[in-house]
Order: sequence, then structure tokens, then C-alpha cells
Amino acid sequence: MNVTVTWGGGLYFSGETESGFRLPLSNPTELTSNHGLSPMELLLLGLAGCTAMDVISILRKKRQEVTEFEIRVQAEQSFDHPRVFTEARIEYIITGRDVDEAAVARSIELSETKYCPVIAMFGKVMPIRLSYRIENPGNDTRRPKNLR
Repeated sequence: MNVTVTWGGGLYFSGETESGFRLPLSNPTELTSNHGLSPMELLLLGLAGCTAMDVISILRKKRQEVTEFEIRVQAEQSFDHPRVFTEARIEYIITGRDVDEAAVARSIELSETKYCPVIAMFGKVMPIRLSYRIENPGNDTRRPKNLR
């Protein structure tokens, strides 16, 4: 896998992936404006995207009737440079009719322990707490469940 980052002036860059996708990158400071995602935001998006693809794929294979799916990631950073992430919380919000809670829990577990390389990498350097919430379009929302 290869990527290229090209400087566009100030703290603005353009990232291009081997597959041909481009993404604006920046890190806003007092001297520059925000023209794109920061590298740390990209890391969190990678984390959310990786596990999202796993979980929705597994739920579909389990024939779960998911109508909406969202992942929210909150991460804490150290105060001292290099301002690394010190912990993250991932919340999976699944909406659908008669979605099986055991199927949701197992799908998330498989993403965490077997399929998502981003969780595996981040998990080596910081704690990651996982939780999920299942929402039914008929207003039968189940309370959030913490997985760890």
C-alpha cells in the first residue's frame, strides 16, 4: 500500500492514495486556515471506517435488517507533545427492525478480535472501550451496552 502527500503551501497538503483518491490535509494554527482533515482526524476516521465495514458486513451476513448504522469515536489526547491518543471510546448505533442483540455483540467482537487491523494497532498502544445501542424505528430503543 502506498500514499503520496504533496505540499500546497503553509500547512496545506494533498494526499493521494494508490487507488487514486485525493484528500485535503491541513493542521490549522494561528497562521493558517483549515483546508482539510488533520492527520489525527484521519486516524480516527480510519478506526471508525475499519470497524464499520466489518460490523455492517457481518450483520448483513447474519441477515439483520439494519436500516441505519453509525459509529461515533471519541478519543483523548495527551497534553504534552507529541499529543498522542491515550484512549478511545467507540459507540456503535444500529437502527433496524428486530435486530438481534447477540448478533450485534458478536459482530463487534469479531471486528475487534479478528478482522479490523486498525483496532488491533491502536489496541496495542491505548485502551479502546466499545459500546453499542440498538434503536428500533418503532421507538423501542434499547439501553446502551458496554462491551468492555
